[in-house]
Amino acid sequence: MDYIEVKFICTPNNEIVNGVLSATIAEIGFESFVENESGTTAYIPSDIFSVEELDLVLSALPVESGIIYTYKRIEDRNWNEEWEKNYFQPLIIDNKCIIQSTFHNVPAIYDYNIYIDPKMAFGTGHHQTTELMIREILKGDFTGKSVLDMGAGTAILAILTSMRGAKFIMAIDIDQWACNNAIENLQLNNIGNATVKTGGAELLGDTKFDIILANINRNILLNDIRSYAAALNAGGVLYMSGFYVEDIPAIKEECGKNGLTFDYNTEKDLWAAVKFTKKP
Repeated sequence: MDYIEVKFICTPNNEIVNGVLSATIAEIGFESFVENESGTTAYIPSDIFSVEELDLVLSALPVESGIIYTYKRIEDRNWNEEWEKNYFQPLIIDNKCIIQSTFHNVPAIYDYNIYIDPKMAFGTGHHQTTELMIREILKGDFTGKSVLDMGAGTAILAILTSMRGAKFIMAIDIDQWACNNAIENLQLNNIGNATVKTGGAELLGDTKFDIILANINRNILLNDIRSYAAALNAGGVLYMSGFYVEDIPAIKEECGKNGLTFDYNTEKDLWAAVKFTKKP
């Protein structure tokens, strides 16, 4: 699969502008984002890239900024080599968990040593939302739990929950490319208790889980919260991220309609993660 690389030059170039930009263009199909000294470089499958759609989205961007961009087509293989070597650096969280690729060779001296070869799939831990979810997993109780990882991407969250003692994990992503990468990363980390499926919330059926992780975006979450609530065991826990702090009231309202009680939220750079519990 070929991708389009779009280089955005942002004025001002700060975390808020880049964060809003990434979240907004993700809704039109952009999959990976790298902040740099001039703005953000983002990637989208070439078959869905539209200059007209991108211009329309940028014209309605909810921040005051000046953004210009250039773009070019790149081959998938060239993307992997460039991104992994130049952008994907080892990430250490709370001095407990390290996320690295196979070529980094950082000593495995942490409690949880995760290897990720991303290959265009979302989820290396570097984005604020993924980091927020990882921190929740590090402090939560996953021993013997059944876990659903929605919007699994690289399967980084599924991998960590297995390392934290989860009994069974189902990882779901709507993108076949991401699912293939998730399977590769699960094998790379010797995770044998996770199943990967391609699709969305329609795949849940009657399956029940003790814990659900959903790091997607606001609109998908609001649409699927009902399905998540139905898939939770009584007393089960739902963690969600992929949206801004200002979106929490809408998330809380929809969860409340579906028997989910708000526990707390965490945040980083205006991004939020929330925890809800299903009423017994």
